[in-house]
Amino acid sequence: TQAEWRAVMGSNPSHFKGDRNPVEQVSWDDAQDFVRRLGTKTGKQYRLLTEAEWEYAARAGTGTKWSCGNTEGCLGGVAWYAGNSGSKTHPVGERRANGFGLHDMHGNVWELVEDCWHDSYRGAPSGGDAWTTGGNCRVRVLRGGSWVSDPGDLRSAVRVGITTGNRYDYVGFRVARTL
Repeated sequence: TQAEWRAVMGSNPSHFKGDRNPVEQVSWDDAQDFVRRLGTKTGKQYRLLTEAEWEYAARAGTGTKWSCGNTEGCLGGVAWYAGNSGSKTHPVGERRANGFGLHDMHGNVWELVEDCWHDSYRGAPSGGDAWTTGGNCRVRVLRGGSWVSDPGDLRSAVRVGITTGNRYDYVGFRVARTL
């Protein structure tokens, strides 16, 4: 959230202000700086999710297009997207959680993950590890869609790429803590 970002980084770069809103206007490089500083501050190890972890978490044990089912009509209950966002982000956790208890896996902001961009999964590591070799590591993967996305872009399997230094008001991230 923006409050968490501010507590670690001392500022708030977001276009859509709100302590409980997701931080946005941050690049992949910025997210890496955040997880490093968070780790230093807490003494714990944090990182971005891998692409495989993100999809597993988003699907929440389902095999459907979205964690809520295969019909677009289910999205209103679990996601902020072009059809209901009012063209802005919203506080996290206002929509229904998925089957794993996770909020905002679909919509609100696209989420940066650790992996380098590859055109396909051919040669991807097994076991859920981040794919940080080969491909184009100046471009990283985004998952989940955002407040400006159409339903198709919120599907659990959709992935797009973003250059590591680019910042947009529809891109944020989610952190994982290594146990």
